[in-house]
Amino acid sequence: MKKLHLVSLGCTKNLVDSEVMLGKLKDYTMTDDSDSADLIIVNTCGFIESAKQESLNTIFELDSTRKKESVLVMAGCLSERYKEDLKEGLTNEVDIMTGVGDYDIIDKLVDEKRGQFTDKVFLASEENDRVVTGSTYHAYVKISEGCNQKCSFCAIPSFKGKLNSRPLGSIEAEVKSLVSQGFYDFSFVSQDSSSFLRDFNMNDGLEQLITRIEKIDGVKSARILYLYPSTTTNNLIEKIANSKVFHSYYDMPLQHISSSVLKTMKRGKGAEQLKDLMQHMKNQENSFVRSTFIVGHPGETKENFEELCNYLEEYRFDRVNVFSYSDEDGTGAYDFENKVEQELIDERAEILGDIISKITYEKLEEEVGKTFDVVVDGESSEHEYLLSARKLSWAPDIDGEIYINDNELNEEIKAGVIYTAKITELSGDKLIGTIIKKV
Repeated sequence: MKKLHLVSLGCTKNLVDSEVMLGKLKDYTMTDDSDSADLIIVNTCGFIESAKQESLNTIFELDSTRKKESVLVMAGCLSERYKEDLKEGLTNEVDIMTGVGDYDIIDKLVDEKRGQFTDKVFLASEENDRVVTGSTYHAYVKISEGCNQKCSFCAIPSFKGKLNSRPLGSIEAEVKSLVSQGFYDFSFVSQDSSSFLRDFNMNDGLEQLITRIEKIDGVKSARILYLYPSTTTNNLIEKIANSKVFHSYYDMPLQHISSSVLKTMKRGKGAEQLKDLMQHMKNQENSFVRSTFIVGHPGETKENFEELCNYLEEYRFDRVNVFSYSDEDGTGAYDFENKVEQELIDERAEILGDIISKITYEKLEEEVGKTFDVVVDGESSEHEYLLSARKLSWAPDIDGEIYINDNELNEEIKAGVIYTAKITELSGDKLIGTIIKKV
């Protein structure tokens, strides 16, 4: 059987598309060894400069070591965004180039050894036979593609297009299919999840989705990623909080908190409205709030940055990511004149990063002594006698890892099973816990 090596870069939305490609290439066996692969696919990211460089470096590295008769495919956002330049510049490295519209016909493109760029952005449906990777119990479910927002710093709408929501029935059918395969934990993703179904003139699309998913037998755990400020309402926040299936998990990239910067960014909501919204999230029982911020956006002053730092110290998010502003061609901010010097951007990113690290550590400290549900993923990379687990409400990979070092049950701990654990200590950035019962 021929061998396939696939690298999925960037976000979890990209991962879903990669899994669709795997579903079309079941005649291949997966391999981690790219040198022995007959087919190599890189699903690229083209969001910001660092992601673009990672994608290109991955292509060059894989091309330099692959066997002569192998086929190298470049797909995804980077190739879509810069298709003309890349088709001309990577003729020696890449055999097949495609964008964001042809994931479901990747088998045909490979068989015919030809590239293609379909005008329409591909949106996964229940009809696609995905091969879910990385877990036997958790799956990402993409609910829409594209975005109608006009954020000054973001190039995504230029290559992913306008908002295109999946029908509720399609998502429901996919989740039911995944449940039948043994999956019970789901993360619902898109560019702008809180705008789901607004392209069909429905302002409560996400609330309707929550109601549908709650009724599916076998769904034990769920969360929604990527809410947007101007389309997130108090009703939605409360709908999530009152759900018996969806965790009170609020992931909303705010990007900034200064009124003037938010206006320049075209984020659609003022600072005071944002603060009220975030407070409402925080007030919900067992809430977990995650966000993302950008430093160094054109026009950001010292006072704006200090306001951002003060807000993070005051609000104390459960988890935060910080990005340095990336000057992206095709965005509104690209043509702004009041750019912040790169050295100052880097300095501000480091300062904010230190604040975030301190708060995250304190948040983890607060978990010591608590008892909650965890799901075990298997042996940890740290030590064979430590099991790697995750708090069930946390999103995979991004919110943290728990080491299980003790077990009060008279049975072996199994991967993919939900247990109740008591957290006994914090070591570095890892919580340490004891399994006390099976859920």
